[in-house]
Amino acid sequence: MGTRDFLISTIGILMGVTSMLSFSADAATETTSDAFLAPYTAVYSTVWKKGISLKVEGKQTLSKKDNNLWEFVFSADSMIASLDERSIFYVENNHIIPTKYTYRSTVLGKKKTATLTFNWDKKLVRNDVKNKPWNLAINSNTLDKLSFQLQVRQDLKLGKNDFNYQIADGGYIKNWSFRRESMESINTNLGKVSAIKVIRTDNLDKGKRTSFWFVPKFDYLLVKLEHKEDGESYRLDIDSLK
Repeated sequence: MGTRDFLISTIGILMGVTSMLSFSADAATETTSDAFLAPYTAVYSTVWKKGISLKVEGKQTLSKKDNNLWEFVFSADSMIASLDERSIFYVENNHIIPTKYTYRSTVLGKKKTATLTFNWDKKLVRNDVKNKPWNLAINSNTLDKLSFQLQVRQDLKLGKNDFNYQIADGGYIKNWSFRRESMESINTNLGKVSAIKVIRTDNLDKGKRTSFWFVPKFDYLLVKLEHKEDGESYRLDIDSLK
């Protein structure tokens, strides 16, 4: 993934980041599909540094639709770049099952669009990029690169320490891996919180390091992200939640 694509697509994270929110401690311990998800809106700010600094604000929204479907959206806008990512999915046995993913971005005037439509009966995903569609075979539990953010949070709730996901992205199935590390106390715009630190492990040999902080108190909401590689850095922090 290029630097510009990485900057935009990871604002909401991966994770985070591509999420669900419930405000009671009892609800946070349940694992039914109803307890798994609750509508919310979170606003994040991010600073990208490579010689100069660029600050961007992004908004992440989860809403419930008809027929047990959900929509997860991340949008961001600045003077030089904009992004709108959307995933439609349902939940089955604590797993996110995507049905459609759309991506629209503009970076320095260059536009990019993509639509992925999942056919679970045939185990195929239809990729439509530049109006040139093709089908790609997928395995069960394959995710798109936005909805997987919700799966990370659910797997943390279930007590897992290592996470491996297959992501349909760019016409390929990619393997992304993460590891739960320590519990840390950090300061955020939501106050001082205890957060679980998670790192991405599949790209460490490439000199990249990406760390995430999820807060159990807020049903494992992502509140902070840091990424470093080749002299550049990227940081995301939560601004508000409702």
